[in-house]
Amino acid sequence: MKKIAILFTALSFSILGFSQENNGEFHGDFDLSMQSYQEDALIGAEAADEIILNNAYLNINYTKGNFSAGLRYESYLNALLDFDDDYKGNGIPFRYATYIIDGLEVTAGNYYEQIGSGLIFRSYENKGLGVDNAMDGIRLKYSPAKGVYLKSFIGKNRTYFTYADGIIRGADAEIDLNTALNFESKTKIIIGQGFVSRFQADNNPKFNLPQNVAAYASRLNVINGRWSYSGEYAIKLNDPIGSLTAEGNNYANGYALMSSLSYSKRGFGIIAEMHRVDHMEFRSERAQEKQYIINYIPTLTKQHTYSLLALYPCATQSEGEFGTQIDVFYKIKKGSLLGGKYGTKISFNFSSIRSLQKGIKYDVNGNEVTEISSSFKNDYNDFTPKFFSKNGELFFNDINLEVYKKINKKVKATGVLAKQSYNKDVLEGKTNYGIVNSTIAIADISYKVKKGHTVRVELQELLADGGDGSWSMGLIEYTVSPHWFFAVQDMYNWGNHDIEKQLHYVNINCGFLSGSNRFAIGYGKKRAGIFCVGGVCKEVPSSNGFSLTISSSF
Repeated sequence: MKKIAILFTALSFSILGFSQENNGEFHGDFDLSMQSYQEDALIGAEAADEIILNNAYLNINYTKGNFSAGLRYESYLNALLDFDDDYKGNGIPFRYATYIIDGLEVTAGNYYEQIGSGLIFRSYENKGLGVDNAMDGIRLKYSPAKGVYLKSFIGKNRTYFTYADGIIRGADAEIDLNTALNFESKTKIIIGQGFVSRFQADNNPKFNLPQNVAAYASRLNVINGRWSYSGEYAIKLNDPIGSLTAEGNNYANGYALMSSLSYSKRGFGIIAEMHRVDHMEFRSERAQEKQYIINYIPTLTKQHTYSLLALYPCATQSEGEFGTQIDVFYKIKKGSLLGGKYGTKISFNFSSIRSLQKGIKYDVNGNEVTEISSSFKNDYNDFTPKFFSKNGELFFNDINLEVYKKINKKVKATGVLAKQSYNKDVLEGKTNYGIVNSTIAIADISYKVKKGHTVRVELQELLADGGDGSWSMGLIEYTVSPHWFFAVQDMYNWGNHDIEKQLHYVNINCGFLSGSNRFAIGYGKKRAGIFCVGGVCKEVPSSNGFSLTISSSF
């Protein structure tokens, strides 16, 4: 891998000289995150051995006509504490070259790819989560006819600065029937079919493990005027996943179903969604670590940005969950009693995630044997949980109402009221916490002092009996466009049942923006907890110290 990285580095400098004479274009970005860690026994924060820890990366991309190439240099000296320890050192883990000729796109090296919504395969990067499962191999894309799109790939997925043992092969076909068949209709239909397989040699002396594991996914998208429907169904075959000990593994097939129906018109929209996931985690090798996961189960919960609304986020349970969600958007017209001069925007969201209910085990003659729990049993391949699981164990429940109102030319306000239920034992792997029920209220007000000067105030309140108890949060932010911003935030855990943990988590931040460059410095305390994006989560340790971030693009 180091030899390849050196080759790509040399190639990039050669391209740089070549591009200056042939009108090629370079673009890229740089990001640096540095933080100090001080010991703070009250919040459980530990000091780092080094004075400063840092994560940094530089992307360089070159394009000329139908050719493009690039690389990313990454540095972890050493990685921030909320990243895995295996992110350590410097290197070029991402490099690629792509060209297009007569409709065929060829990529050699690293690439990110996704089939459908990701149920059977998704290779992507999210720096905040510490996720980067980039593929290393070959990818082809081709459109043999109008409305027909084909792609295939083969490679290994990245794990830190190395690669997983499994070899991943995939193919996908998507057809826009209206375009492909050249007919006009108010109804537009798009169908797709994906396939992924993993090969890994069976070197386990205790079990007969399948060397080839396949997954299939079919999808459908129908659009008719204001109505839209999308659905996807996936099957993962015979993929034993577990501790690989004497207790055995689960050989059952995995299933996933996603369905979404939406209606929209000016000023109004509604989306109804459901999904059912059953033993659907797909990994690039037989291991339990999250860095080997190569598929993605989209969450069916609203992605909150306010601190206390996101205090208890929902992590997708790929081994078994049944979820439903409804989103409603409505804008009250300008000039009406409630709309006022500028109108009023209202959004309502409800989501519920539960376990799959108990299933039935059958004998070879198809007769019912006994009822078994919703968790998989050793070596069963006929576990059949109920399809609709409205009475399964509650994992997460969220009902929230958000109102946005522009009051006048200077004042804008957002108000949120929510009730959440969070199964801390299941979603965080804890014990003796049970379900945390909370009520959250938020007021967010922005005031334009004068041209380019804006002050924003957030007041948040979370009332809960379980978990860490009740919280209050206050934030004041002052922005001087287009260059400066200043912010002070205090999260106060006043309702913690342990009096010694009724603490303030104060953070002070300021930043400067100049063109494509952004500089930010801060100091404060962060609570330990779970950070999630789209149902993918990581555990974040508590910390106390200074931080510096610098980002730039060109």
